[in-house]
Amino acid sequence: MNIAKYLISRNASLRIALQKLNELSGGEMTLFVLEDDKSRHLSGTLTNGDVRRALLAGATLDSEVSIAMHKDYKRLYAHVPDNVNNIRFIRSLGITLVPIVDTDDNLVDIVDLNSCPTVLPLRAILMAGGKGERLRPMTLTVPKPLLEIDGKAIIDYNIEALARCGINDITVCAGYMAESIQRHFTKPVAGVQVKCVVEDQSLGTIGAASLISHPSNGCTLVMNSDLLTTISFEDMYMKHRDTKADITVGVIPYQVSVPYAILTTDGDNVVSIKEKPAYSHYANAGIYIFSNEILNSLNHSERIDATDVIERAIEDGLQVGYYVINGTWIDIGSPVDFRQAQELMRHHRNLSKS
Repeated sequence: MNIAKYLISRNASLRIALQKLNELSGGEMTLFVLEDDKSRHLSGTLTNGDVRRALLAGATLDSEVSIAMHKDYKRLYAHVPDNVNNIRFIRSLGITLVPIVDTDDNLVDIVDLNSCPTVLPLRAILMAGGKGERLRPMTLTVPKPLLEIDGKAIIDYNIEALARCGINDITVCAGYMAESIQRHFTKPVAGVQVKCVVEDQSLGTIGAASLISHPSNGCTLVMNSDLLTTISFEDMYMKHRDTKADITVGVIPYQVSVPYAILTTDGDNVVSIKEKPAYSHYANAGIYIFSNEILNSLNHSERIDATDVIERAIEDGLQVGYYVINGTWIDIGSPVDFRQAQELMRHHRNLSKS
């Protein structure tokens, strides 16, 4: 974001401050007060309310901003790897424009919690190597992630959702029609310059992650690129962190109904009978958080599926958890799914207009 319009020196007059605040009308009307014009040291914040209270207390329009600024302001620290709890607290206070500072309180950046409600310490990998054969003939000329739902590529919905969580290190693993996907991401999406890697051969649902360099610490979100979902990445991350999981699997409730009466037996005896029972399960939603240590253990260019990695982790005694997705989740794998997604997005668009 262009942060210059939000900055003012503590020596500036309240008259100038009101002019700058007026220029912010229609947006977040908060100024960040710097020590002076040449400094990035943050001294406080200033709103219309702060100026009004100062004037009522006897200040004049020629008084300095320092007399009215709010010194006990909320902030995020750039050197802290995980600010999620702090951000959630700040959101609960109704504050939407938050400065990011270094250890000396020098301004590094400003985050607008309206457009970016959280900042997750995650990198992201989107798998986009499949051929989408069940969606032919549409996928004969366009790779499935680039098929448009209500005028926007499927994969871009996911890029935008990740960007809203402050995730700006995003890599797409492409295979089928990779050149089209690379061309699509020559321009930023949602302000993010997305990186692409190409698998020369099919590497399964997670093998292409071995083509990417991962930090030794931290974790990475890995997801299929052809999903349409309203998952809370923040809640999923917090569960992964709080349970100290090595892997967290995003899941959806799935119910299986049996159209017959089912018997429970003990030897030759029937001990119970249940008419048309329904069984509830959790199904893999194709969204995961992996520790970088696990991703770094993948053999380069090995064909392997995410489920294989999960099974291996369970056998090795690692902590594998799950997160239940509430809300929309559509795996756009068939023409029926595609039509459902089209109708859903048209419905959301109509609701937003009403």
